[in-house]
Amino acid sequence: MRVGYTGLGSLPGTDFAAPVRMTFDKVGDFPYLPELPARGPWAAMIGRGLGLPSGLAADYQAGEWRLSDASGIDQRRSRATWRQDLDLLEENTQGFTGRFKVALAGPWTLAASLGVAHTGRVLADHGARRDLAQSLAQSISELLADLAKRIPGAELVLQVDEPSLPAVAAGAVPTPGGFFRHRAVDLPELSTALGWVSAAARPIATEVILHSCAAWSGPGLAWPLANLLHQQGGGLTGISLDADQLSSADFDALGETADAGARLYLGVLPTRLPVLGTDALTSRTLRLVERLGGPSADQLVLTPACGLSGWSFAEVSLGLAALRTVATRVSGELGQRA
Repeated sequence: MRVGYTGLGSLPGTDFAAPVRMTFDKVGDFPYLPELPARGPWAAMIGRGLGLPSGLAADYQAGEWRLSDASGIDQRRSRATWRQDLDLLEENTQGFTGRFKVALAGPWTLAASLGVAHTGRVLADHGARRDLAQSLAQSISELLADLAKRIPGAELVLQVDEPSLPAVAAGAVPTPGGFFRHRAVDLPELSTALGWVSAAARPIATEVILHSCAAWSGPGLAWPLANLLHQQGGGLTGISLDADQLSSADFDALGETADAGARLYLGVLPTRLPVLGTDALTSRTLRLVERLGGPSADQLVLTPACGLSGWSFAEVSLGLAALRTVATRVSGELGQRA
């Protein structure tokens, strides 16, 4: 059994070919579909999530994505970019076998970011957020089916990006004017929407991972992991978090989640520069694993804390190489303890 390692999605630059080759070169055991937000709003997280072929029509105006009666030019660009990226990915994955990860914005981050007429944001309208989540689930199913045809040897992993989920649950998402906050959404509804996404993905994907770089709602308040993972209807098989955002209560909850069989994607590589060296990163990772209560090696995947679009390609290469070394060292340490 070995500890895995992978990236999270966003990388620097605007030329998709180089990042694709980098992910297969530097993360050969667990490559992933790169995201290049520097290309424009249609290629950043929200625009990319709205660019799936059967998604709801949207337009990008004055720096905000909004639902609309017809697709705007930036949504059409997003859809065209998806087609181009997938074609190029297929060219570079001939004969590939193994885990391959694709990341997409989740229903709650989209709802918190997407404007809609009369109510300000989708988040304020129960029916609109339901429709958005169901549309996203259908689009994800279609995307994964397409990927399965293009890369038939891949074990597909879906990463559901939810940086806004803690704020949605805490009632901390500001209204467009910034003077008020949207009401908190309760855990059953949060889990239901994530469950739709997971249910749509699971016939094809081997794993559905919830990812967030954000803290839950404050020191000492743990992520409600059991509610969001498979035991309580969320349908998720694991969770990906920034280690620096975790409280002691979070570590306890993560340990219990691992005991229940979930996979932990642990964001151990800080995104601040310079890139942390392998010895320091190894010590840091072993301390974090110890706090989790010693999960098995095959339950752990090491990642950066968040996306790396602000790094140079040289720094990304250095960071991924460090993760590879640390994953090998931690595997050895856990093997000795077993």
